[in-house]
Amino acid sequence: MPFSKLGLSQPIVDGVKAMGYVDPTPIQLRAIPLILEGTDVIGSAQTGTGKTAAFGLPILSKLGEHQPAPRVLILEPTRELAAQVETAFRDFARFTNLRVAVVYGGVGYGRQTDALKEGVDVLVATPGRLLDHIEQGTCRLNQIQYVVLDEADRMLDMGFLPDVRRIVEKCPRARHTSLFSATVPVQIETLIQWAMRTPQTIEIGARRSPAETVKHALYPVAESQKSDLMLELLNRVNYDSVIVFCRTKHGADSIANLLKKHNHAVAVLHSNRTQREREQALEGFREGKYEVLVATDIAARGLDIADVSHVVNYDVPQHPEDYVHRIGRTGRAQATGDALTIMIAEDATHVFAIERYIGKKILREKIEGFDYKYTAIFDEGKPGALSPHERKVKAVRVRGGYYFGPSVRRRR
Repeated sequence: MPFSKLGLSQPIVDGVKAMGYVDPTPIQLRAIPLILEGTDVIGSAQTGTGKTAAFGLPILSKLGEHQPAPRVLILEPTRELAAQVETAFRDFARFTNLRVAVVYGGVGYGRQTDALKEGVDVLVATPGRLLDHIEQGTCRLNQIQYVVLDEADRMLDMGFLPDVRRIVEKCPRARHTSLFSATVPVQIETLIQWAMRTPQTIEIGARRSPAETVKHALYPVAESQKSDLMLELLNRVNYDSVIVFCRTKHGADSIANLLKKHNHAVAVLHSNRTQREREQALEGFREGKYEVLVATDIAARGLDIADVSHVVNYDVPQHPEDYVHRIGRTGRAQATGDALTIMIAEDATHVFAIERYIGKKILREKIEGFDYKYTAIFDEGKPGALSPHERKVKAVRVRGGYYFGPSVRRRR
């Protein structure tokens, strides 16, 4: 069914055509009619399936002409996502007189305040900065007709739910509410019950499952050889573009510097980078200026980065949901991709949790010809080997690393 048959307004259909969209995705086919008829929607779908258009197109179609007060509020967990959604809404509404604005932290208030004073129809915001504007009296939500909670599970992870509740309480009760996310954890059921009215749930694919087109592999290695193994992987893998995920901002900077020394074109993305630096990194990576993007989990959710052939987890994520979101950067929209995870002994419990979460064991791989040092992780599965839980209990820090064994004594 083409977009023109879904009940969207003609200017919005024209905007979709101008963007090169041809056929609606499954989440769009199911969500658009429900939102057009005024039904609250919970949308759960894997990344890269078109969730922004699924809620954006019908909402814009219902707005009609420009009015000075915000009527649509879209909450996003990060400034990158907020900026990305604002850009998408501007493109969707290019043949209307509707105005879109975005407010997020990390930049000055001036331009945001000016945009709010001029009057906007659609406001895209991160919770903290929006509350600042509300407290300063530069933004009121008393005319809001549509609320969208985007990437709600990420907002849960980042501790934003109390702020989200404060914001939604300032919106009229008679409103339409949508919640869209790659996963819908049980913990946000209370938010759904409080904020939404008899919502319809749309679930495209299993909540916990990564894309079926992604190939997974684990590479066990001694901690002292992690960086060497990563360099060897990048030398041997035939990739078009790759995202390397690190646990910390300092770790991301260190890995980026190492890759640059080995003649890789590298961009870095984490929360300590300025907004301009982050925009330049994303733009350069999308355009092929950089072949490798080294990032923290700020890049794991929702960012529009297409055609990523490989994801490398330099650090195993500590939460299983983050593994699914990280590898969701590849294998998007039915394309194939590879998710390669470097694993050291202390990661065993996190790997075990990931495998339970996604419902399958990830194949362990070795690089032929690589000069491995012994690590206890190589004993995994052998008779008498420690379980992941036992490794966690027995782990004793020794000279910056960990020693794992059946009998250990704490060094004095």
